[in-house]
Amino acid sequence: MNSSNSLTHRLVEHVVQTRYEALPDTARSAAKVFILDSLGVALSGTRVPLVSELKALAASWGRGEDARIWGTGERVPAGTAAFINGYQIHNQEWDCVHEPAVVHPMAVVLATLLADAERMGGITGRALISGCSIAVDVATGIGRSARNKLRFFRPAMCGALGATAALAHWRGFDATTTRSAMGLAYSQISGTMQAHVEGSPVLPMQIGFNTRAALNAVELAARQISGPMDFLEGPFGYFTLIDPEWDRTALENIGQQHAISELSHKPFPSGRATHGGVDGAMSLCVQHGIATSAIREIRVIAPPLVIQLVDRPAKPDMAASYARLCLPYVAATALLKGSVDVTDFNPECFADVDRLALASRIVVRRDSNPSLNALSPQRVEISLEDGREYAMDLPDVLGAPGRPLSRAQHLAKFRRAAASGIRALPEAGIQQLIDLVDQLETLQDVTQLVDALTFPKDTTA
Repeated sequence: MNSSNSLTHRLVEHVVQTRYEALPDTARSAAKVFILDSLGVALSGTRVPLVSELKALAASWGRGEDARIWGTGERVPAGTAAFINGYQIHNQEWDCVHEPAVVHPMAVVLATLLADAERMGGITGRALISGCSIAVDVATGIGRSARNKLRFFRPAMCGALGATAALAHWRGFDATTTRSAMGLAYSQISGTMQAHVEGSPVLPMQIGFNTRAALNAVELAARQISGPMDFLEGPFGYFTLIDPEWDRTALENIGQQHAISELSHKPFPSGRATHGGVDGAMSLCVQHGIATSAIREIRVIAPPLVIQLVDRPAKPDMAASYARLCLPYVAATALLKGSVDVTDFNPECFADVDRLALASRIVVRRDSNPSLNALSPQRVEISLEDGREYAMDLPDVLGAPGRPLSRAQHLAKFRRAAASGIRALPEAGIQQLIDLVDQLETLQDVTQLVDALTFPKDTTA
């Protein structure tokens, strides 16, 4: 199906033809918001112990100085930088998400694009904005087409296809070469939801694996090595093998919605599917002055995807990667502490008897929503020991486009994240990053962003 009326053709034409000047102000502003958000959570992600082990492993892949690892600033090959930085964005489940697509698009995309930008040099802020917008359109257009239950790790796989599209756009590839590059990426993408089910630490590594797939794909295409052209609709394409129950509408309308304007913030460093329970339970307790000791049961009534992703029991021996995806634990933590922080996933917190006791009284129930990919609406109900009942409906969860974070809330999250890494970025560095992203469209080379992402050299871990 290589005809001009195929969805693959339409997607590729969008990639080739999109220009910064055609983007609406809402898309440009959203790109800057979520670029800054992603950089902040990546700095926080430096604190995860596995980062150092992955760096040591990556050293065996080869040496080079094309790009830098955010935070610590080591110079490494572009593929290594993208791998580590993508992992750092997603390793605490704090990065933004496109809810209808069930895709965390900026993790693969921003890590890949900035590594490539350092390698190439001369990539402007405008090019980064348009590249991110194109990549998110592609990643979420493919993701939101799916109607079947998540089986493969869609955030990583769709992210790789989106990142490849943006890299091809930067290089000025024609439609045929762009399509070939995306086919080459499709031939390498990987990721399974089994890692999610088990709470395996490999889950965020799948983001890193797919950054390298995108970089490899574009380099192969630049050398006129052909990839599969019908990578979406062919007999063994994406929609046949990976998300076989799908709808054409999202890709038919690609470019009309500017998907980067539809991303959701994550106020808390946990799976997005935990946020409805946290949002509703905290709101009810504040509104009605409910003490946690008075709670008999909390019920989170949600679509089936929430059940699939975060309905799991809290256990004293759980891993951090499991706990971030455990709604009862995250909600109990929020109610007892008033918020959720990255340190709440340190191993010693899992033995907290008060958290475990409250978590045991939080249950998740499936609603009647037929969609297998919806995260909202949700409903939270609280029953008290004295028989009183309270409930709240959540058409949108805090951080979604229908209930967005204010600029003050967005910057507060960024400051909190940037100060929570293996070393804290000083206030001057935090403000410098905010200012650079605010003025992103004026930058002549986005390596300035990476310069500002490095912890001061006179500060040691």
